[in-house]
Amino acid sequence: MAAAAASRLLRLAPRRLPGPRCSPLAALSLPQRTPLSAAPARRRFCAAAQASASAPATAAAGEAVGEFRRRLRVADVKGAEDEGAAWVGKELALRGWVRTCRAQRTVTFVEVNDGSCLSNMQCVLTPDTEGYDQIDSVTTGASVLVEGVVASSQGGKQKVELKVSKITVIGKSDPTSFPIQKKRASREFLRTVAHLRPRTNTFGAVARVRNALAYATHKFFQDNGFVWVSSPIITASDCEGAGEQFYVTTLLSNSAEGGCLVSDIPATKDGRIDWSQDFFCKPAFLTVSGQLNGETYASALSDIYTFGPTFRAENSNTARHLAEFWMIEPELAFADLSDDMACATAYLQYVVGVKYILENCKEDMDFFNTWVEKGIIDRLNDVVEKNFVHLSYSDAVELLLGSKKKFEFPVKWGLDLQSEHERYITEVAFGGRPVIIRDYPKEIKAFYMRQNDDGKTVAAMDLLVPRVGELIGGSQREERLDHLEARLDEQNLNKDSYWWYLDLRRYGSVPHAGFGLGFERLVQFATGIDNIRDAIPFPRVPGSAEF
Repeated sequence: MAAAAASRLLRLAPRRLPGPRCSPLAALSLPQRTPLSAAPARRRFCAAAQASASAPATAAAGEAVGEFRRRLRVADVKGAEDEGAAWVGKELALRGWVRTCRAQRTVTFVEVNDGSCLSNMQCVLTPDTEGYDQIDSVTTGASVLVEGVVASSQGGKQKVELKVSKITVIGKSDPTSFPIQKKRASREFLRTVAHLRPRTNTFGAVARVRNALAYATHKFFQDNGFVWVSSPIITASDCEGAGEQFYVTTLLSNSAEGGCLVSDIPATKDGRIDWSQDFFCKPAFLTVSGQLNGETYASALSDIYTFGPTFRAENSNTARHLAEFWMIEPELAFADLSDDMACATAYLQYVVGVKYILENCKEDMDFFNTWVEKGIIDRLNDVVEKNFVHLSYSDAVELLLGSKKKFEFPVKWGLDLQSEHERYITEVAFGGRPVIIRDYPKEIKAFYMRQNDDGKTVAAMDLLVPRVGELIGGSQREERLDHLEARLDEQNLNKDSYWWYLDLRRYGSVPHAGFGLGFERLVQFATGIDNIRDAIPFPRVPGSAEF
């Protein structure tokens, strides 16, 4: 009976899709938290319970789809400024996972978390609670439904608690094997159980901040008239020209026992792989960037942005590199490098500032400030309040040479700046202020960047922030056909592969610029998480593609 009841509770109320919206931004907008007294009746019972109260329908007529209602969450109760005081005396039902269960002589305290916020709901049970006979199954990791009345808490850790009248165990959890216990676990260990780590405070908070940053990204660009473009994941071009790409092929058949034999791979007469027999009839790769495709739509829609997964087959086993990561890449038509720098500055100040993260993720940010990086809130406020400055690459090199500081990597004009150089500039030389370095030597930058009049540098920029170093990289794109073709030749890139990209310079070319931002590095910057593998739900790195 209990199992059948739990099964019924898992069935969600049928959902009704929202009607057409007036603008694409409306579809992206999350509802603002409404006063709880004004909130609509919450979805509480399963579809089976609702159906029992409805008139039966004939099989031929079918059944109407029920109304979707936003479910009550712990954040709805405890997320307001009064921390739930307005809910005292009200009945509610919550679903979530047990964090801890403490049994005393006459009362049992169960901490339930549903992932909507950092806070747990303290649930108070007595032997008179309906379902108390299941208390041995209320263990860490188990999923439960608790129903009761909100009351003022006698403890000092929370203002309210739930006096439970009924508890139902939905899914049991074996306490002897559940890998996440109350004691603190290392992040290295938690990466081995990435399917369960969102249930910890740290990774739940990272997930919520990551979600808020993604929403804020869309909102910033949509509010500023940009159009979101879905760039392809499979490509035949190498945007960066570095060759660090994953091949996409169907030539390696898995039909044979043990996998494909090397002798079965089609080859040309000179012993090379015969790509003409592959799915796309030529080499294809997972994209390293959506920029080139984004430029095509910027050449028609003016301002666009892409936001999607990208891949790099760089064999780097460091805390700063991933094989799969997400990129935010806006492109601005009729724009130069100054416009690009202004856009990057405004975007960063918006997403991490009081307009979004610091206002909408306050509890999570307080957690990071206490347990992950002390002072992170002040550091993010500095990004918002301090003016960004920019200087040329040449001036940056002179600054580093003049510092007399001993760096691990050499400082010399023509060499790329390393993370230690970038952090010294932003953290020490400019006292924690974000800094933009511009006009880099063309030999260390990509082919598509616009060449400056000096013939030695390109109109490129990197935005540096404390603790991370380079967070954003961008440039004015080369809009002159002859210059772009020359750069492709210089870097030994096949112009035939970029015929469509060159066409943009043949038909109505305009000055344009853009930048790229690694989303996981932004998450690191906003949370203080030091290893990029903890800034993405399921990290893909050399030697590991679990989950």
